Amino acid sequence: MKLLVVEDDKEAAAYLRKALSEAGHVVDVAGSGRQGLLLAAGEPYDVMVLDRMLPELDGLAILRTIRAAGVKTPVLLLTALGGIDDRVEGLNAGGDDYLVKPFAFAELLARVNALARRPPPQEVQTELAVADLKVDLLKRTVTRGGQRIELQAREFQLLEYLMRHAGRVVTRTMLLEGVWDFHFDPKTNIVETHMSRLRGKVDRGHGVELIHTVRGAGYILSAPD
Repeated sequence: MKLLVVEDDKEAAAYLRKALSEAGHVVDVAGSGRQGLLLAAGEPYDVMVLDRMLPELDGLAILRTIRAAGVKTPVLLLTALGGIDDRVEGLNAGGDDYLVKPFAFAELLARVNALARRPPPQEVQTELAVADLKVDLLKRTVTRGGQRIELQAREFQLLEYLMRHAGRVVTRTMLLEGVWDFHFDPKTNIVETHMSRLRGKVDRGHGVELIHTVRGAGYILSAPD
């Protein structure tokens, strides 16, 4: 792995470089906050070991800056500040793990390896779109052709489910489970009623239908070819 150690204590930095290198890692060391920020923002690293108390720019400022810039490198914070509030502040700033000085190198190495094994964070999808139909999942708004569509909460959930399965047939059972959290058949026309209302709001007046009934199977939301 390629690691970045940001530590202003020269003896501690030299010790970490030697020990991590002996463990088979490639190690870059920065002795100040400013140098650490430049390396963290400009080079790809598997894990970053970051001292909290640094000259020129402290560790939390580095964390906030690289996270705001979209750098997702896992960060292990090293600090002499072991209070709960200090740890919470470090994690909220974008740290992934926290180790209080003095520490055993074996524990640091285990934590670095654990951070490296974490799967990369997934991008959060905030908007769904099919043809000119758009759903903003954060604002909870729906538009078609730029025109706002007002939906009830359950209608929004139903449309979101259809959008997430766009181009695929979804059955009545899938909708009962995915939208209503029913794991049994309520013996009502609840799906059909809500689907009829949703289709009226989404397709009426737009010429091209996006929500279709698949006879004997279910429903499908798909854009025209």
